[in-house]
Amino acid sequence: TLTVTSANHWMTAWLGLELNMISILPVIAKQKHPRSTEAATKYFLTQAIASALMLFASTINAWQTGSWNIMQLNNKLSCILMIAALAMKMGAAPTHFWLPEVMQGTTLATALLITTWQKIAPITLLYMISNHTEPIITLSIGLLSILVGGWGGFNQTQLQKMMAYSSIAHLGWTMTVISIAPNIALTNIIIYMIMSAPFFTLLMTTTSKTLQTMTTTWTHTPTTTIILMLLLLSMAGLPPLTGFTPKLLILDNLVTHKLTLTAATMALLSLLSLTFYLRTTYLLTSTAPPTTTQSTTTWRLKPHQNQTTAILTPIALFNITILPALLT
Repeated sequence: TLTVTSANHWMTAWLGLELNMISILPVIAKQKHPRSTEAATKYFLTQAIASALMLFASTINAWQTGSWNIMQLNNKLSCILMIAALAMKMGAAPTHFWLPEVMQGTTLATALLITTWQKIAPITLLYMISNHTEPIITLSIGLLSILVGGWGGFNQTQLQKMMAYSSIAHLGWTMTVISIAPNIALTNIIIYMIMSAPFFTLLMTTTSKTLQTMTTTWTHTPTTTIILMLLLLSMAGLPPLTGFTPKLLILDNLVTHKLTLTAATMALLSLLSLTFYLRTTYLLTSTAPPTTTQSTTTWRLKPHQNQTTAILTPIALFNITILPALLT
């Protein structure tokens, strides 16, 4: 990932992405189970196709313009192919099919890795070529991703699949604004990663994998339940939580660029995502499981897991104080 983020030459970036992909395969296939092997195979095939497409796009650009520099992707065809390849790498619609399957076939820790760290390299490359991207293409991919992310997560009972669709929807918001205001797109994806990390770490702590097992969290760890609820609402983009900030900035920028209809469509499509976040929140906090404990419950978290969660949770929830600074 660091090789890609510090690269200037397309071949170096490609090499970094290949190393990154080969390295995560044993991590995905760590569990001795056919599902994890299947997930690793799906991940490998998708990433390999995306890498080949990326190499093809950069070669065409070098052939036409004589430059291998990442910032100088001047050829129109190369740029379109590159956006397609990077969208496939990240799991944005319409090339999103691998993401829910791969995340479902792995552990929660690996799912967290795929949904956060693995997005850094392609997002960096997309940020670097944002001056040359066609806004109509990025807007189309973004809107489709928001729609797919909301619609796909609707009937999910598996939390990993639900989070995969949530990831697709957040990528959609990033994609819509990447060619208009790349800095805001980067802010959006960073905030999403900050919200995802404590959510996944708390799921790992409570070993919740489905909505059904999530309902019993209240009797086990009440504090965790409240934090999970707030994190879900933050991901849904409800004010005054952190998740609201990037959405507001993105919509503000789109309206400034006379894309009011697109902004309105995005706001309406995000209601789909809001539905499944609220459903999960309701199951988590408003439904009591059949067995309730008589004793008082304490904060049952292991100390080493506590640190990451403790650091990231406040950032993921309450950043309304820095909102005026972001807006100016």
